[in-house]
Order: sequence, then C-alpha cells, then structure tokens
Amino acid sequence: MVEKTYRLILINSKLKRLISGILLVSAFWLFAFEACALSIISDDESEIFLQKITKPLFQAAGVRYDRNNIYIVDDASLNAFVGDGNNLFIHTGTLIKAENADELAGVIAHETGHIQGGHIMRLKLKAQGLTEATLASTIAAGAAAVLTGRADVAVAIALGAQSSALTHMTRYQTGEERSADEAAVTLLRKTGQSPQGMLDFMKRISKQNSLNGIEETPYFRTHPIANERIGFLTQAVKNSPYPRNTKLNEDFARVKAKLYAYLESPKNTLQKYPLRDTSVAGQYARAIAYFKMLQFKKALQAIDMLIQKEPQNPFFYEVKAQILLESGRVKEAKAAYKKALEFLPDSALLQTSFAQAVLEDSPSPAEVKEAINLLNKALISRPSGFGWLLLSRAYGMAGDEVYATYAAAEYSLRIGAFDIAKQQGKQVLAKAAGNRLLQNKAQDLLAKIEDLEK
Repeated sequence: MVEKTYRLILINSKLKRLISGILLVSAFWLFAFEACALSIISDDESEIFLQKITKPLFQAAGVRYDRNNIYIVDDASLNAFVGDGNNLFIHTGTLIKAENADELAGVIAHETGHIQGGHIMRLKLKAQGLTEATLASTIAAGAAAVLTGRADVAVAIALGAQSSALTHMTRYQTGEERSADEAAVTLLRKTGQSPQGMLDFMKRISKQNSLNGIEETPYFRTHPIANERIGFLTQAVKNSPYPRNTKLNEDFARVKAKLYAYLESPKNTLQKYPLRDTSVAGQYARAIAYFKMLQFKKALQAIDMLIQKEPQNPFFYEVKAQILLESGRVKEAKAAYKKALEFLPDSALLQTSFAQAVLEDSPSPAEVKEAINLLNKALISRPSGFGWLLLSRAYGMAGDEVYATYAAAEYSLRIGAFDIAKQQGKQVLAKAAGNRLLQNKAQDLLAKIEDLEK
C-alpha cells in the first residue's frame, strides 16, 4: 500500500543518473529542481490506472513502455516531467487536482511528446553549452578583475554572459514546449481521444497563475505564454472528431481518493469525503482516514462494505490486510493478503507485503521458505530496498547467513550506505567459496558501488 511501500530516492552527485539524468521542465508547471530528494510512492492500483492512459500514448509515439519507468512523486504541486530512459514522473498534486481522466491524459500526452521528440538529449547538449558559456564568463571575469583591480567589473561581465546564455536556453525550451503540445494533440488523436481535457487543464493553470501574480512572459517562464497555448488547444478541440472519454473517470476517482486519504490528514479527508458521499471513492477515502486515526474497527467496517460490493477487488483486500497488520492481527492480515494475491498474483508489492506478514507471524520453516521464494520473485520484477531488507531477514531465519548478508548488502546499496554495502559484499566473497553464482552477484554489487563512488 502507499505508505507501506514508500521509497526515498536521494538526488545527489552520485545517484542522479540512477533516476533520470537531466530532468526536463514540464509544460504544465514551472519546475525548480531545488529539493534534495524525490519521495516516490509505489501503489499497484494507481500504477495500473496510469498504465491504462500511458501505455497507448507511448505505443502511438513509438516509445518503449515499461511500467517500472513510471513514477508517482509525493509532491502537492501541479507537475509532471520526463528523464533519461523514458522515465515519466507524475506529481501527486497533478493526480489529485486533475478533475478527470481526460485532463490527466493531456498532461501525459504532452510529456510523451517530449520523449518522442528527443528533447531530453537536446536539453543535455544545450545545458552543456550553457555550462561552457558560464565557465568562459567566469574566466573572463577573473581576467578583468586582475587587469582593473575592480570586482564590480568582474561581476558585471559574469552576469552579462550568464544572462545571455540563460535567455538562449529559455527560448530553446519554449520551442520544445510548443513542439510537445503539437505532439500531444497528434497522440491524443491517434488514440481516439479529445484534447478537451488538456485545454481545460491549461485554462485552470492560467487562471491560477493570474491569481498568484505570475508574470507570463517567455523570459520569466520556460513555457510559451498561456494565451498562445490556449488558442492552439482551442483550435485543436474544434478539429478533433472525438468526444470526451469518460470510461476511466470512476477508476480515477478511486485513485484520487486513495492518494488523498493517505497523503492528507484524516480531518481534511473527512471534510473532502463526508458521510453523505456514498460513492465508492468516498467510502474508500473514509476507510483509510479511519485507519490513520487508529479507529481500526470503523476502518474495517468501511472496507468490508466495499469488499461486499466488489468481492474480487484485490485493492480492497490489500487495504484490509494493512489495517489488520498494523493493528496486530497478523494471521488475519496474512489471509487478506493471500486473498488479494489470488486476484493479482503477479503483483510484486503484494508478494512483498504478504511475505512481511508471514515473517511477522512466527513462521514455520516451510513458511519461511515460501516467503523467500515470494521475495525473490518480487525483487526480479520490482527491485526495492524494503524487499531486500525482508529477504535478508528471511534468510537469517532460515539459517542461511551468506545469503542473508548478500541481501543486506543489496539493501545497504539502495539506501546509499556504500561503506556498509562494501563490507557486506566482501564478507559474501569470503564466505561464498564454491558458490560461483553468489560470488558473481557479490562482485557485480561491488562493481556498482565502485562506479557510483566515481
């Protein structure tokens, strides 16, 4: 579930390239890359929903689709952006604030346009040119300071050159945003969708910008001015033969309610989804709010009502299992996770959660073996630090010290504890004599660490 599978990806000089290389500014919201970390949320229900929108657009663009390259960023701002390797990042603020699936499709179509247009690599080349220009201005400023003895001259030269380079970059990115808009309209048409949602979303952003006093000029913003974009999209809607697509709105309402309930305070959730809201989304949000308030009985009653309505919905069983596990009812949690896996057997997140419940319940040797098998399967399709941590624990319970140390090393690597990971990897090499496979894995792990440290 959202909170249980929360992952933190550090952004620093060593790990940036693990995520996306250079991040491309979104057309929908000004993105300043100032944070020291991205908080990534993993949730099957949200990701499966996003796949329904993203996969057809990627296929229409001729872009390879991989669900593991779609990331949900825990950030309340309206934003989405793309990076190296066809990675797509969508803020929770965009998911929660988009009013319908059509609006979200417009955002994703635009970002797909960036990937299709090869804008990431082009931006890298431009950024390299900007760096070189800045370096040249710094050298010139230093020379001027030596010749004149005046620091103000040096500052003036440096700022002048940098301003020129930044203006050039801004104009370049503005052109790329226009191109991505045009590509988005084409992709929506290819997939039988109207650009109406994209237009509605842009109008709302324009209104919000006006209320916030944001000056919309190409110099101060990295996007084309809103009126120009709205005009283009208005014409695109007129030319589109397709009506709004409402098929995904119910699924989207549930995803929004779930994310909101997990990320917001229970008080805000109960205000947004009051008792008079009898929709599935409303009941879903309240069940999670009660759970966060530690009102486990009310939470279970609410989620059981949903299960009665949809007895084959794996996500309702997953939430029920989490409530039971957190309230200390481990055996019942195991049963609920097992039920969820019946309906979604290939889910790495459910496999990991079920294994966790098994390990919490004084497992027999056979149950420990089952947990190890599930975790190994989950880590193949969905590598995660938490999964490696559980696997290390499971191997320890099974008395397999060498494999437990290797799994611990993989966990240490993923949380950035390189020194500890190196020590653990060397221990595996020393103790795994005769196990060529495990030795190779340990050597690969040490090579990764060495590469990251460079």
